[in-house]
Amino acid sequence: MAKDYDEVLEKHGPTYIIDVPEGPTIATIDPAAVIDLTAEFGREAPLVVEIGPGNGEQLTHAAAAHPEWNFLAFEAWHPGVAKCVGNFARAGLSNVRIIEADVAQALPIVFGLEIAHDERAVQGGSGVGVDGTGAATGYVDASHQNSGNPRARELWTFFPDPWRKARHHKRRLVSDLFTYTAAGVLEPGGIWRMATDWENYAWQMRDVIEEAEWFENPHLGERPDPEDREPGRGGFAPRYEGRLLTHFEERGQLAGRPAHDVVGIRRAER
Repeated sequence: MAKDYDEVLEKHGPTYIIDVPEGPTIATIDPAAVIDLTAEFGREAPLVVEIGPGNGEQLTHAAAAHPEWNFLAFEAWHPGVAKCVGNFARAGLSNVRIIEADVAQALPIVFGLEIAHDERAVQGGSGVGVDGTGAATGYVDASHQNSGNPRARELWTFFPDPWRKARHHKRRLVSDLFTYTAAGVLEPGGIWRMATDWENYAWQMRDVIEEAEWFENPHLGERPDPEDREPGRGGFAPRYEGRLLTHFEERGQLAGRPAHDVVGIRRAER
């Protein structure tokens, strides 16, 4: 299997993978990396960023359906990157690129985000700044080498690792701290789309959006979940029609875990 991955990456990797200098630890990129997204895509177009595309099934579907958009994925799992590249190549796509890196570390670098050194930084978890001590503020750092990269029209976080055990919930990507990174990536009015088939993560996503400085929930009070710790609260979005029903989601349904969608709209100012 490893040989197959190598063959796919050797043949198609240069087309789809954005080559970035490695950072100080595994799955990180060099904070000094210069990344020009317009040059990488060879054009200016509305940008969609997907976090953790898995095997690329959803991303391939979306990129084929919207050739007028650019799609950028972040995936830290090397076999997943190879699977994505293979799917992109088989579909003959030209509007999708992927970066192999941990998204919480890479996003502030790729989008040139401002990093603060304050009390939020010591909370740990997803969203920690590029040097491990700071946290994104939601603003772009005009002096950063990548500050000229376009902001995303949409950010997708579909079925992130649920970190099921309660003691591991602090490792979940969607957190209060990460909202500042997400806000920096999105353009004003941009949409952060999330989905999970783990109920307590869905409630957490909803809570994070409704408590965030940079985001608002356009579905307040909608689709209440009787299993919710606050059964009448709601706040869940309709299923995003642009999300392919993948084999992964189907397995969750068969296991009795229907998906919840959560949407955050990025405010112009916090």
